[in-house]
Amino acid sequence: MSEINNSAEPDIHAESEECPPEDSFGFGDDLEINQFDGLPFSSRYYKLLKERKTLPVWNVRCEFEDALANNQLVIVSGTAKTGRSTQIPQWCAQFCLTAQYQHGMVVCTQTNRQQAVDLALRVADEMDVNIGHEVGYTIPLETCCSSDTVLRYCTDDMLLREMMSDPFLEHYGVIIIDQAHERTVSTDILLGLLKDILLQRHELRVVVLTIPPMTDKLLSHYGSIPLIGLEVSCPAEVVHSNSGNKDSFYSALRLVLEIHRTKEEGDVVVFFASAEDVHCAYSILRREGTRLGAELGQMVSVVLCPGKGGLLPVLTEQPGSKRSRRVFLSTQQGEDMWWPTESVNFVIDTGVQKKMVYNPRIRANSEVLQPVSQCQADLRKQLSGPTGKCFCLYPEDTQLPVEKSPQILESNITPTVLFLKRMEIAGLAQCDFIDRPDPEGLMQALEELDYLAALDDDGNLSEIGIIMSEIPLDPQTAKALVASCEFDCVSEMLTIAAMLSAPCCFLEPPAGMTHEAVQCLRKFQHPEGDHFTLINIYNAFKQSQKDQYFSAEKWSQDYFLDHSALKAAEVIRSELTETLNRIELPISEPSFGTKTNTHNIKRALLAGFFMQIARDVDGSGNYFILTHKHMAQVHPLSGYGAQSHKLGLPEWVVFHEYTLSKNNCMRTVSEISPEVYIQMAPLYFFYNLPPSESKDILQDMLDPDGSRKCKDEKQKAIAISSNANSSAAAVPQSYDRCVIQ
Repeated sequence: MSEINNSAEPDIHAESEECPPEDSFGFGDDLEINQFDGLPFSSRYYKLLKERKTLPVWNVRCEFEDALANNQLVIVSGTAKTGRSTQIPQWCAQFCLTAQYQHGMVVCTQTNRQQAVDLALRVADEMDVNIGHEVGYTIPLETCCSSDTVLRYCTDDMLLREMMSDPFLEHYGVIIIDQAHERTVSTDILLGLLKDILLQRHELRVVVLTIPPMTDKLLSHYGSIPLIGLEVSCPAEVVHSNSGNKDSFYSALRLVLEIHRTKEEGDVVVFFASAEDVHCAYSILRREGTRLGAELGQMVSVVLCPGKGGLLPVLTEQPGSKRSRRVFLSTQQGEDMWWPTESVNFVIDTGVQKKMVYNPRIRANSEVLQPVSQCQADLRKQLSGPTGKCFCLYPEDTQLPVEKSPQILESNITPTVLFLKRMEIAGLAQCDFIDRPDPEGLMQALEELDYLAALDDDGNLSEIGIIMSEIPLDPQTAKALVASCEFDCVSEMLTIAAMLSAPCCFLEPPAGMTHEAVQCLRKFQHPEGDHFTLINIYNAFKQSQKDQYFSAEKWSQDYFLDHSALKAAEVIRSELTETLNRIELPISEPSFGTKTNTHNIKRALLAGFFMQIARDVDGSGNYFILTHKHMAQVHPLSGYGAQSHKLGLPEWVVFHEYTLSKNNCMRTVSEISPEVYIQMAPLYFFYNLPPSESKDILQDMLDPDGSRKCKDEKQKAIAISSNANSSAAAVPQSYDRCVIQ
């Protein structure tokens, strides 16, 4: 990396050879004009400036500005409480302003969408500018920026999507990768690609914000580069559990109530293993909170999970009443969230996390319960500061993993490989991963893209692959959407894709109302399967928006549906429609409900999901998955699960998702005919299916004469290999590839 480090251009930083005064660059209270918008500073600016100067990051401002001026790549190590995520982007914006933005603006990535919004709002306030103008944000399905934006916060996946049209990120002069230690797939890809981009853009600056366990890996990956460490205050008093109680969930809840009864001031943060635990805890604490005496004050539970969020509740107290207390409930991904740290005095750490780990051999996720990393544990201890307490619900001598496992080693990397293939076309060299993906997972991803006809004979992206890479969906759904153009069911497939990409629209009914919820959902159920049911739900939601006497939100609530999830699906569908229009793919008129349309929707689905087929082997709902020979059940939320006692279960189904768990459930299931499946599945995939009775049934449909001949040859003890060759020779060539090419 010596080429990167020594390539800084002197004309940009000639004025920075000496450490600038503390209040230079337009941030000092001796200046009256804001250089970013040309307006006088407000009184609030000076008030916030005084608070900002107390942050630990201000102690290294001079060192950071010198490092940024003289190096392409700088690492800053420190926790969120140091102020790194708010102050460093502002100093980078001033760096670009000094160069008159000739090399671009500033972008700062976040791993959490709500974090990106909250930080943008805070920084706009500190810079005394309007949100959406000089400072903005971009998150999935929402953009708040303008041509005046000089500092933009965005999620790491959105910056990756931006590289589709700007591979070398030439719009930016400084790129800040925040929360690098979270090791998301998108962040790891960015860190890998930026190493090559820096070599080709000598004027570019990259700043990586992380915490100590990650710094060694970055230094090893990038070479000799500046490392700036931020001092943090001493962590809170730590209390460990000596009992080794495995039931940390209820232990955490009991501890919350005990803390509240002590009447000690301060909010509480509780880290649970999963989002399901968080929502369960929320219900329990709300119920228990109503039973507490008024003399203890109000206890307000707040769910803070990645992907969720919003404004934190402001607690109001009546004169003479006890102060209310907020209890923040989060998961293993929330250590770096934008916490109201000045009010948090107690942290409860269950020490465990539930993760979904992808198994490439069976193309399915498994739910795994693991201990948190030492890195996560240390972050949690620092949340409450030196005056607070952190309760760790595990013994002090517990051996925790040093750092978080990279998601790229635990995820389906097929979308990643598709994106990197697209970047190769744009001229970027191979991605230099900090932790390279597992070879088995990489081979499975390439095999899957080949099955989807996304690769040509040389292993490069085919024409279909290029189109698929333009669509912001997983490759299988993207292929199904492309296929729908051939089968004149684009409108319906857009709805299915949007509903599958949005959060689950089904709400868990309150206690005692399960029967009512089932009755409501039955009104939307379609006999052909769950994909069609999703279309019914979306169409009914759109119809409810036209009702002038009844709000769509109230309608959603009455039908036990999540209004925000349906709104998200609406936005996703609109975005997908714009994408299809931009790449000039035809969009057919809706014809949902006709026999031809139903048949075409199934063909489009099978064009993308032919690898996810199962057969009911005994007529009682025990499904055999053809690709890996596992047995599975239909998920209880499926329409088939709710009405199987009336209509019976279909023999052959296509499913959207399969998870290895205690029930091994398939989600979003629809009936198909084996004849259509044979038509849509590529032959080279079909013959790679492991042997089974279900495959024999399909083989007999595909080539009845060849199958009968094969059986006769087996009875005569003829060599299996010669039989296979004779059978393969009898297969019609019309099935060589999927219909959509």
